[in-house]
Amino acid sequence: MKPVYIGFDGAFGLKNSTSAQAIEKGLTIGIAEVNARGGVLGGRPLKLLTRDNRSVPARGVENIKLFAQQEGLVAVVGGRFSPVILSEIDILHDLKVIMMDAWGSADGITEHTYSPSYAFRVSLRDRFAMPAMLRHAQKNNAKRIALLVPNTGWGRSNVNAAERYLGEIGSDMTTKVIWYNWGDKDFSGFYRIFQDWGADTLVMVANDIEGSLVVRYVASLPEDQRMPIISHWGITGGQFVEACQGDLAKVDFSVVQTFSFYKAEPTIRATFMDWAKRLYGIERIEDIDSPVGVGHAYDIVQILARAIDLASSTNRPAVRDALEKVTAIKGLVRTYDKPFGPNDYDALEQDNVFMARYDENGIIRPLDVE
Repeated sequence: MKPVYIGFDGAFGLKNSTSAQAIEKGLTIGIAEVNARGGVLGGRPLKLLTRDNRSVPARGVENIKLFAQQEGLVAVVGGRFSPVILSEIDILHDLKVIMMDAWGSADGITEHTYSPSYAFRVSLRDRFAMPAMLRHAQKNNAKRIALLVPNTGWGRSNVNAAERYLGEIGSDMTTKVIWYNWGDKDFSGFYRIFQDWGADTLVMVANDIEGSLVVRYVASLPEDQRMPIISHWGITGGQFVEACQGDLAKVDFSVVQTFSFYKAEPTIRATFMDWAKRLYGIERIEDIDSPVGVGHAYDIVQILARAIDLASSTNRPAVRDALEKVTAIKGLVRTYDKPFGPNDYDALEQDNVFMARYDENGIIRPLDVE
């Protein structure tokens, strides 16, 4: 029988990145499991198609155009880089291609003017991430927050989320924002500005390369000048621990997350790990890089498979409508009573967000299950 295709537009060609590979792993395992159950639409197998956007928005747009031409393709999964997915929103709706976002957290991915929306997310959103990070800072008695953000749509989304949250709670915490550019290599000047302002905590929105440079600089300072760093999760999508070159242990460092295998429902986790061993030879959850990408992608497959069967078709508008009617999905990240609905395109909620730390072996461990 003809396969039903799921596309994945990922940054495979980005040096030191592990996020695309993690999402691909979650999709592959989820697809194998669905196919072992009989596939979709009475026996048609799911099949994964991948394209590399190298984290470049223009490449992402071209990839969507190519995916749209593929017969039997029901949806495209999006990867780590919010600017890529944000650049694709127009073409997705023009061509009626469903986007299932597995990592990008910018609010604009699901908050836009198109109706009906073709952009769905099983991932963190900045509207949830920034409150979690700022609450963590509050618990540690922070008063003056240094907010270091990239000059991108992702950075702007986080600044908006911080301002919104602090305005809602009427906090006495104050923030100072400094914008940096991708590729910046020296963060010492920014840090000194924060110090002169009197910052006591650094909240950082960064990916692995820039994040590791910040950690290494802070670690080089006298201990009494090292601010605690509370980080967005972009750093977990690459070889961040290796790039820190042993300096991570010298800094009080925490990171926001939505998924950990340590928190997953045991029977779902056991089924997943059985397939992970069969397909990849993975025997321990500690050997899985970028776990949020794996968990989100696996759950996306389960939700999509149910929607395809509800639609009784690979017609994308029909599958889009069916996604709003899916119920009762038991996933790795959570059990979804109703992942999506009209005007509700985010499957995760604020209470799925938690803080974590890297242990001495570079494993991400939730603070609440240490």
